[in-house]
Amino acid sequence: MPPSFCVLPGREVVDLLTGRETEVIDRVRDAYLLHQAGDSVNPDSYFLRFPDKPDARIIALPSYLGGDSDVAGIKWIASFPGNVSSGLPRASAVLVLNDYSTGYPFAVIEAAGISAARTAASAALAARTLGGGRPDRVGVVGGGVIARTIVRYLHAAGIPLSTVHCHDIDEHSAHNLVDHLKATYGAEARAATLDEALDSDVVVLATTALNPYIPAAHRLRPGQLVLNVSLRDLAPETLLSANNVLDDVEHCLKAGTSPHLAEQLTGNRDFITGTLAQVIQDEVRLDPSRPTVFSPFGLGVLDLAVGHHLYSVARDTGRLIEVPGFFGETQRW
Repeated sequence: MPPSFCVLPGREVVDLLTGRETEVIDRVRDAYLLHQAGDSVNPDSYFLRFPDKPDARIIALPSYLGGDSDVAGIKWIASFPGNVSSGLPRASAVLVLNDYSTGYPFAVIEAAGISAARTAASAALAARTLGGGRPDRVGVVGGGVIARTIVRYLHAAGIPLSTVHCHDIDEHSAHNLVDHLKATYGAEARAATLDEALDSDVVVLATTALNPYIPAAHRLRPGQLVLNVSLRDLAPETLLSANNVLDDVEHCLKAGTSPHLAEQLTGNRDFITGTLAQVIQDEVRLDPSRPTVFSPFGLGVLDLAVGHHLYSVARDTGRLIEVPGFFGETQRW
């Protein structure tokens, strides 16, 4: 018999994620280590693009994660920046979970929140692992849902949010993030220029930029940590004088990311220090005389790790919505 098929709606996902930030960070950490050990399958993401909407895309991220999860699946996530002008979130997503023993899908989960959470957890894990101390000031470039979620996870990871400088080309978004930081964390937050945000001890880049706009002339300082979440903000020359930590080398060096452009510029990968999992396992060391840039391409195994964890919690607490008779045929003959 095939497994039962269930739905986990977004309202339940939001509720399940609330207060579980440290659990999510731990799940992301475990997924990185499993991936580094080879106990995963994470092929290239597949991009559906539209000739008349060059900034929009829908991405398929198939993957398999071993360990306690032992689950396959796919995230199907749309990014339509034009939604913002009408008040809609930029991203929407679903996550399908497949039973590894039979291949049958057993759940579909609204996944915009999961995608934001795993992205934020990855950034928070990097800040805790690579930061080397408690920053006096955090700078955030980009004022959307991802930025808001990242500061939530930085707080959960013990990164101080006492002083935060926020920049967005949409001033309204920057001020919304400032108000959120003040109300939620008691932060001394203010809207700032790009240069002011970039001058912080920890810099979060969470934009929808398609090409680098931070010039090579902007020099990062030793010990500074840049969480290069949006991947395409920094001029490739900037990376050549930094510790470069990636989540996965092959995945990051494609699709016009700043590390990809740096590889094209130099013709080699010598500028790459290693992966976050390698730093966690003390297999590579950072040069303290250099800034550090963390570039996470965003692996499908992270969505599986977080999504399967929420599925298990929802199952154990009776929050899943079962769809009887979902499968048309349940016997081969």
